Amino acid sequence: MIRLKLFLVSLIAMASTLSYAQEQPGKAVLDNIHARKSVRTYTDEDVTPQQVETILRAAMAAPSGMNMQPWRFVVVREQATKEKLAGGFNKMIAKAPVVIIVCGKTTGAMGKENRNWTADCAAATENLLLAVEAMGLGAVWTACYPYDERMNTTIEALGLPDNVKPYCIVPVGHPGGKEKPKDKWKPENIHFEKW
Repeated sequence: MIRLKLFLVSLIAMASTLSYAQEQPGKAVLDNIHARKSVRTYTDEDVTPQQVETILRAAMAAPSGMNMQPWRFVVVREQATKEKLAGGFNKMIAKAPVVIIVCGKTTGAMGKENRNWTADCAAATENLLLAVEAMGLGAVWTACYPYDERMNTTIEALGLPDNVKPYCIVPVGHPGGKEKPKDKWKPENIHFEKW
């Protein structure tokens, strides 16, 4: 009887450990989503090539309409190029150690228009930002598309081909301030069944 009780207790312990292990990864993901914040100031500490690759791998894991994966990324470290990009709309771009420009290929197979490129690039950008947050780095989504002046400055600075449009610019670095995430939960923005 004692052995049976010990066996049952160990089964319960194993089940609760397994349940805890299953809950924790999901909790970590949700915690990361809610911790994400816009970081606009950075220290002088560098972002390594390995960190950039990790960030871009996460970005490319995003969903994509018809799996076209139109996203293209330009990684900029050169100060002169960062200055050109910053001149288009925001000086913080020049102060980040690395800048990732999320671009979209606007044509698919046989030159056919890809109407999903902006949605796909948005999904990739969010994955990118969540990876940055998970790694203890900071970044901010700086809109490029659909603002002609910003897009033109970026196209010129990067020499983008005609069928590739800049979607957004994401400066990345080690946070230089104490930014906090915003609570954006608004139940009044939710409708059930109908408006």
